[in-house]
Amino acid sequence: MFGLFRRASDETFAVQKTDVEWRRALSPAAYTVLRQEGTERPFTSPLNSEHRQGQFCCAGCGLPLFSSKTKFDSGTGWPSFYAPLTPRSVGQRTDTSLMMVRTEVHCTRCGGHLGHVFPDGPPPTGLRYCMNGVALTFRPGAA
Repeated sequence: MFGLFRRASDETFAVQKTDVEWRRALSPAAYTVLRQEGTERPFTSPLNSEHRQGQFCCAGCGLPLFSSKTKFDSGTGWPSFYAPLTPRSVGQRTDTSLMMVRTEVHCTRCGGHLGHVFPDGPPPTGLRYCMNGVALTFRPGAA
């Protein structure tokens, strides 16, 4: 169900919890993705079919990350966006797991692993932020 990849990070984040606190605060699936850099199976997230106006937030700390205005159907099976809500909403780091180089995306407030960004998205950015649905929550309302 989930692939597990864990890398050391020198970054520090505003929201910090012990491993026990993260396990208590998150569902097992969200913990695996956000804290252990796992990946949910494609086409399993209810957020794939979420088309209301609103914001997609970090499931770990609630930080707004993406607007529904930038969501698109990438056909990959994961919620996809062509831009974050603000340039400071998400951070990036190089991911060299799986014998390839990818760009990992994480929450800038808690450091939770969200997914990866690829250069094959639609205009205007040409980027595809391919996010794990269990790493996000949806807040309906203003986008």
